[in-house]
Amino acid sequence: MLFKISLKNIRKSFKDYTVYFFTLILGVAVFYVFNAIGSQTVMLNITNSMYDIIKLMTNILSGVSVFVSFILGFLIIYASRFLIRRRNQEFGIYMTLGMSKRKISIILFFETMLIGIISLVFGLILGTVLSQFMSVIVANMFDADMTKFSFVFSSKACIKTLIYFAIMYLLVMIFNTFNISRCRLIDLLNAGKKTEKVTMKNPILCSCVFMAGVSILSYAYWMVTKGLFKMNTMDKIGIPIALGCLATFLIFWSLSGLLIRIFTSLRSVYYRGVNSFVLRQFCSKINTTVFSITVICIMLFITISVLSGALSMKDSLQAGLDECAPVDVQLSKWDYNYLKESYGETDGDLSDVDPDDVERVRAILEDSKCNIRTTLENNGFDVDKYLKDIVEYNIYSAGISSEDSLGKSAEQVKEMYPTMILSGDESIMKISDYNKIAKLYGNETFSLNEDEYMIIADYKTMADIRNMALKAGQTIDINGSTYKPKYIECKEGFVGIAAQHVNDGIIVVPDKAVNEEQLYSVGMSADYKAMDKKERYDIENKLNEALKGVYNNTSFLVANTRIDIAQSSVGLGALVTFIALYLGIIFFISSAAILALKELSDSADNKVRYEMLRRIGVDERMIDMALFKQIGIFFAFPLILALVHAIFGLKFINILLNTMGMSSMMASVWTTAVFLIVIYGGYFLITYLCSKNIIRPQR
Repeated sequence: MLFKISLKNIRKSFKDYTVYFFTLILGVAVFYVFNAIGSQTVMLNITNSMYDIIKLMTNILSGVSVFVSFILGFLIIYASRFLIRRRNQEFGIYMTLGMSKRKISIILFFETMLIGIISLVFGLILGTVLSQFMSVIVANMFDADMTKFSFVFSSKACIKTLIYFAIMYLLVMIFNTFNISRCRLIDLLNAGKKTEKVTMKNPILCSCVFMAGVSILSYAYWMVTKGLFKMNTMDKIGIPIALGCLATFLIFWSLSGLLIRIFTSLRSVYYRGVNSFVLRQFCSKINTTVFSITVICIMLFITISVLSGALSMKDSLQAGLDECAPVDVQLSKWDYNYLKESYGETDGDLSDVDPDDVERVRAILEDSKCNIRTTLENNGFDVDKYLKDIVEYNIYSAGISSEDSLGKSAEQVKEMYPTMILSGDESIMKISDYNKIAKLYGNETFSLNEDEYMIIADYKTMADIRNMALKAGQTIDINGSTYKPKYIECKEGFVGIAAQHVNDGIIVVPDKAVNEEQLYSVGMSADYKAMDKKERYDIENKLNEALKGVYNNTSFLVANTRIDIAQSSVGLGALVTFIALYLGIIFFISSAAILALKELSDSADNKVRYEMLRRIGVDERMIDMALFKQIGIFFAFPLILALVHAIFGLKFINILLNTMGMSSMMASVWTTAVFLIVIYGGYFLITYLCSKNIIRPQR
């Protein structure tokens, strides 16, 4: 009998609480999709390094799933609370007819179990379908071969989803039992007659609290966009975050009384149609859900900011590859002149070296006398057979520190960046060597007079620091000669290939300014003699095999390759993107679902009030419009403030990305906007339609 009642209750309430079922199914599907990525990518033909990256990503996503399960668990319990409240009178009738609280708890137990089974079945079906599309996304992101793609069901992700959600539903059952045990019959029967009141009616107090919130929020905005950067103290980022949370709470806390006072004074607006009813309903909700609305607003802000920042970082990493890694391979190693001083070698004497390391150090020193071409060929790699457009260059160290090159500006830099080390030697390059590299990379070439120097840099923060000295006309002394800057700012360029702009500065001087005894390191940049993807990978593998076990054994030769940089960039971009998407979707769902469930519960509670509007002659079109406005304003308020927060949050993230040489965030902002419209807007539409069905008069 109790099971039949539970089954009938689910059928009866399914249409009214579509949002609840939709949220559960969507939560299960999202949880399965992101935990099935590892299984979905097994069939893809990818390199070992890519496989390691995906494996790391799936392990991290697995850890994130624990956090996600807490969010979904809270959401399900929160939803159950509203559903029980919606059914207070129903439970009151049960108790009036003689049913015990234990039997009511059993009914709720069966309902929760059935809802859990339904949501798990449909969620897993939806998740399995969506995970196939996720496989395509992963394959495109990692440039994988799709020839072995096939439909895959991840039993591991399925079992994990079943276990996590079973625990969540068990907690819901315990919560429901506890809730029912505390209920009193009189409260259950009169639940629908209670009216929420706006307790904060003093307009002066409301205005003061509101202005205090706005002032605190303005200061927090200033800190994240200018204050922290002026103070050069990013470790205090928690201060504006805490202030922002406090200000958000104060603003929502003061809104109910403030809005009523403002709109009641605007009689033409307040008494138009059913605006007075809509305003009272909205202010009543805001007044009693201040904390919930504050949490939702902050969740939306975090989601918009993090998702936009992550997508921007991914796009920037991919876009910067062609610009910052224009050749296939770049190799470098330390020169003999530098190493012999490091090891204290004099005429073959290595007495300062550990006896066990003498042979290894001797081999490294011997190799450092050779150029890179010779080192490669000594290790079995045919340079002429596999490489083309070869350019070799030298980097010198003339005993000029960063503090020397900054001159008088060094003191100002120390004040601005107290942790920056300025004692290291500057890297110096001949103008002829740099022009060869610049020509190969497709960058601008330059010329210098015999008494001039210039600085090449593309790392924005360091370039701005160096520009201070260049604008002041700072001279440098090399081997007894003085050189003045040709340009008042750094010129953009680089030597070592990378995923982003990381060159913090290379001093370029006339060829006669340095001598070979000051040689610090040698380098080589080149392209592979292959256009086909497979052949390029074959050459890369031959190069890696030649260098395997070489570094720190017989040579200090290191190689940076475009393929390796691309894979690392893709891996980092994918990792950041999937974590942001996972959390972003869950946060969007949670925020919208809480608002939706609150509205559905209130629509059920206020059904009598809408019936009163019909009795005084308000037609259905006006009632529907009043409901639309009420739900729209309730959804819009936390979103509007979250968007204001996000404007300054995105500006802060954009400043950080720009200092790392990353691009604008506009494309990622539009992508985030699509997610927001689809998920948040979808919940708003479903809530309106379900609420409209709830308040519809019985025929």
